[in-house]
Order: sequence, then structure tokens, then C-alpha cells
Amino acid sequence: MKLIDTHAHLTSPELLPNVDALVERAKLAHLEHIVNICTDPISLKEGLLLEERVPWIRNAGATTPHDVEKEGEECFPLFEQAARAGKLIAIGETGLDYYYEHSNREMQQKFLALYLQLALELKLPVIFHCREAFSDLFSIADRVIGKNIPAILHCFTGTTEEALAVVERGWMISFSGILTFKKSEELRKTARLVPLKHLFIETDAPYLAPQTKRGKTNEPSFIAETATALATLKNISLEEMAQISSENARRIFSF
Repeated sequence: MKLIDTHAHLTSPELLPNVDALVERAKLAHLEHIVNICTDPISLKEGLLLEERVPWIRNAGATTPHDVEKEGEECFPLFEQAARAGKLIAIGETGLDYYYEHSNREMQQKFLALYLQLALELKLPVIFHCREAFSDLFSIADRVIGKNIPAILHCFTGTTEEALAVVERGWMISFSGILTFKKSEELRKTARLVPLKHLFIETDAPYLAPQTKRGKTNEPSFIAETATALATLKNISLEEMAQISSENARRIFSF
């Protein structure tokens, strides 16, 4: 059985000091690939170095919607350079967050469009972060990329209606440890309706450890708990879920 963690922040300040041990535990937990999400110059630099040492870890990058007002102008050229050099397998996480709104909406929308244009030009998948902003996200993405490149809604916590709109566009929906939380019954109802060919599994490490690991720093080796929860919802075995979700990830990211 092989699993793919489609979204983890291995080179974040929380995980980087212990990244070699995390990688070893991930191997023991049957991780085939990890997509490392780089969000600033340091995590990008360290991510590229990590991939040199561990080729089955690949990098994606962009400034998050939280940080574009503060860091967007500085960081966009760095991610653009890395992408054009073939060092990124996806653009993201980019998107819109109107829940926290750490950056104003106009700036979020501006950089979302910039990253989408870059992904379209380079024919790279896009990884979206979206909270309470699906209408604007759909509007901008439909205008800039249409259905021309793959996209992933990472750490999905939206409504069933929003999930079906994601599927309608041919995009992927990625579920994290939130799916295992006791309070997440509505999210589990939504997950039951998402077709298997549209499912990804992620940890979003170091955040959102699954239910039995609550309070701990999350890491890729914990991914099986979310995979098991999703398999149960779909009434299939863990092995089947691992195979299907991994095939989906290989297809989208061209591993």
C-alpha cells in the first residue's frame, strides 16, 4: 500500500528542524510522495534543497492569500523563477481567504490572478486555499484558466454545493485531518458525495492533526487516519482508497 500526501509544509519553521526524522517516519508509513508547499523565500530555498536529498518529495509554491499584502510583491518573482526553471510541480497554495482576511480582498484577488496566469502559461496545476470566498474564486479562475489546467481545493471545508461546483469544473478536492474531527459530520456528508476520481488526501502538516493525534504537531506519517476515514465513508478498503487517491495524485502532478 502506497499513500501520497498532497499538501504538507515540511520546510515550515515548525517542521524543518526535524525534517529528516519526519521523512523517515513517512517512509515507514508507506508514503510514496509528499508535495511540499513553499510559501516564502526560506521555505522555497529549503524545499529545493530537501528535494535534492529526497527526490520523492516535490515542491509547489506561491504566497498564501494571508500574506500577499505584506510579501506578495517580493515573493512572486521568486516563485515565478522557480516555476520557469522547472523546479515546481504546481503553483500554490494561492487563493482567497475572506474568513481571516489578513490581506485585503483586492490584493488577494490581484495575486490570485497573477499566479493563475503563471500556472496557465507553464501548464502547471494550481493548489487553491479558499475560505468563505468561493464565489469570487470561481469567478476569477473561470475567467483566467477556465478548464485548461488542473486545480485542487486543498483542505476542503466548504459546503456540499461548493464541492459539487468544484467537481463540475473538473478540479480535485483534498481532505485533511479535519475530516476525522468529531464535529465534522457535515463535511463527512459532503465527502460521501465527491466522486472517487476527484479525491486527494493531505495532512496540511504541521497543522490539523487527525482526531487521535489532536494536540500534536501534524506530520505526513499521520495520513492513514484520514485515508481510513475517507475509505469508510466510501465503503471501500483502505488499500483501495490509497490506490485511487495515489493514482489521482500521480495523474494531476505528473509524478
